[in-house]
Parts: sequence; structure tokens; C-alpha cells
Amino acid sequence: MELNIIKVGGNIIDDESKLKAFLKVFSVLEGYKILVHGGGKVASEIGLKLGIEPAYVNGRRITDKTTLDLVTMVYGGLINKNIVALLQAAGCNAIGLTGADGSVLPASRRTVMDIDYGYVGDVQSDKVNTGLIKLLLYNGLVPVFSPLTHDGNGSMLNTNADTIAQEIAKAMAAVMPVQLIYCFEKRGVLIDAADESSVINRISEKDFSELKEKEIISGGMIPKLENAFAAIEKGVSRVIIGHADELGALVTGNAGTWIV
Repeated sequence: MELNIIKVGGNIIDDESKLKAFLKVFSVLEGYKILVHGGGKVASEIGLKLGIEPAYVNGRRITDKTTLDLVTMVYGGLINKNIVALLQAAGCNAIGLTGADGSVLPASRRTVMDIDYGYVGDVQSDKVNTGLIKLLLYNGLVPVFSPLTHDGNGSMLNTNADTIAQEIAKAMAAVMPVQLIYCFEKRGVLIDAADESSVINRISEKDFSELKEKEIISGGMIPKLENAFAAIEKGVSRVIIGHADELGALVTGNAGTWIV
């Protein structure tokens, strides 16, 4: 049986009605499934109320100790458990996880190069606990992962949700067929970011290089596609990027952009 690993982005998390609609569709998907969610703006909004100013470099959050405490509470607590509760209400027996639970996603704190990102984790690919994930799936549970890992020495680490989805997909592809779907607020990879009808149906690595060079693909789409190609190279059957509103069609391959 194929496993669908679905990552949902922050823009959906931030909109209660969109999130509920998305989870309603997710809850009725057949077969094995895993949900990975981003953090959205909630952590920054709560942080500001607590006097914690968010800091970013190149669009990536700098995670000092205070910010780590904040995102652990918000990502692993508030957002994750709200999603689990909504899925339970929809009849989907979900279980919320961080990377520390069952040591399912061990990571290393990112090495300081030009920038010190603080408590940010890079997943140790060879240590993803596929045994625990299989145990949960085979017993009818639906894992819901927050964007948090751990370093094995007692510290949580803030980790990009796209990367977590890709790392789980790569690891699970060794034991079962896996389809990875990235859901966000666009209908796929677009030739013109302002035109939702300009979806590129299929992208190869050669296409990706050319589109980057022409700056048709830029910003946050670049790491998303890099994660997608890394997953394909490690045996993931299909990677699809598309709009969260079209989840049902994305799962069947009838919407979004296929990574080939």
C-alpha cells in the first residue's frame, strides 16, 4: 500500500477556515498517510505579545534559546495539537509528534558558516526512526509532525517543515512506495507568479536549472524544489507541488506540478 506524505504550509495554518477545509479532505484520504505542518505566523504573533522580536536572515528564522522555547510551545503544542483535535473531530485517528518523540527525527545543530542560525536542526537522514513510523501506520494511526527535531543531548531544534517531509519520505521509501505532496497557496510551480493558470505541469532537473537561471523560479520555491529532487533521487515514487484546496486532485496526480 502506498504512503502519502503531505506537507501543508504556513499560509494554510494561518487561516482557520482553509485549514479546516484542508483537514476535512485529508481525513478521508484512503491508505497510509502522514501530515507534516509548518509554523505559520502564529509563533511570531505570540512572540511579539511576549516581547520576543522575530529575527530573519534570507527568509530563515534565527532561533536563539528564547525563540526555541517559543517555537517548541507553538509548533509542538498549540498548532500541532489543534490540528490533531480537528482531525479527531473528522474521524481521523491522528497522533501529534515532534522529532524527539520516540527519537523519530534525530538531528544535528546546523554548523555555523557565514550565519549562526542558532538552534536549527539538520535531520540525520540515516537515523530516521522508520520502525516507529511503521508501527503507528500499521496500527491505524496517522502521524502529524510539527517542524521540530532534537539533537540527542536534551535540546529541541527548529527545522524546516519542507525538509522534514522530504527526510521522512526518503527514509520511508526504503520500506514502502511513497508519494510526497507539498501543499501551499499556489496551484503549482508557475511561469508567472501572478497568473494561477500558468502552472508548469512537469519539471525535470534540467528544467529547474534553466528556470532558476532565468529567475522564473526564485525565493522560497528554490529550496522546495531542491527538497523535491532530493526525495526523487532517494527512491520516492512521485513528488507533487500544488494548492492545498486541490488536495484530492493532487493525490491522484490530476493537479499541481509533478517533479520528474
